[in-house]
Amino acid sequence: MSGTAVALIVAVLVALAALVLFTASRRKDQATLTRDTLKRDRSDSPFLPEARQATGRDVEREAALARRSPGTEIEKAADRAPAPYVPPDPEVVGVTRRQFFNRSIVAMFGLGLSGFGAAVLAFLWPQLSGGFGSKISVGKLDDILGAVRDTREPFYVSEGRFYLVPYPSDAVSKAQSAYSSAVLPGMEAGVVALYQKCPHLGCRVPFCATSQWFECGCHGSQYNRVGEKKGGPAPRGMDHFPVEVSDGRVSVDTGLVVQGAPIGTNTTGQESEGPHCVGAAGGH
Repeated sequence: MSGTAVALIVAVLVALAALVLFTASRRKDQATLTRDTLKRDRSDSPFLPEARQATGRDVEREAALARRSPGTEIEKAADRAPAPYVPPDPEVVGVTRRQFFNRSIVAMFGLGLSGFGAAVLAFLWPQLSGGFGSKISVGKLDDILGAVRDTREPFYVSEGRFYLVPYPSDAVSKAQSAYSSAVLPGMEAGVVALYQKCPHLGCRVPFCATSQWFECGCHGSQYNRVGEKKGGPAPRGMDHFPVEVSDGRVSVDTGLVVQGAPIGTNTTGQESEGPHCVGAAGGH
């Protein structure tokens, strides 16, 4: 069957459907009128004295025609002069609807922009007290070192996203030539704060209890107990936070990230003490 024939058949079916719907609607309109209503509709209309047998449709038609074709009669002006314009009292009128909506829209935009700006500043600006990005008071140095000795694991501070690990006193002389002055005071006091983020691609580096190394599960980077790189794709050792020990109490400044030692640094000489948790090639 050709496309033209199909188009003709579709057009005929659409026309028949439209005819059926039109007929059904007219029957429905007529069916809703009772015999009494139809009789009254055909009776004389008091509104059209010149057409005694006008129906309701005639009345509607005349009303619509009157609306579309206004009269041409001229209305006689009043004898009195128009009253002078007196502006309304603002205290009586108050706020108009237009002013209300305009001011509401401006207020909502202002509140939205203020909230967004405050959120951006809170995200970019370091926290003034407590939490990551500020100086965190951890506790007594003796308690921290005691916990590390008992558990054989670093002292983790989740609030600051760092590990506290002991630094051997006999390695301080080597550290002076490998580390910056920002982290040396903590090493001289016997403790190091290591940022938990891997310098390679930012994964959190867990501690392996068997090897006594930090080993990244994402790509296999490995670091010794004080964060110096031992294997994997990382470009340097684990980053540090400055540590301050005053009156036996430890505080860590997480607002300053100090880059880790370059590849090849090994101030402590600590090697793997057992099986690795992650292979250096980048797999478990």
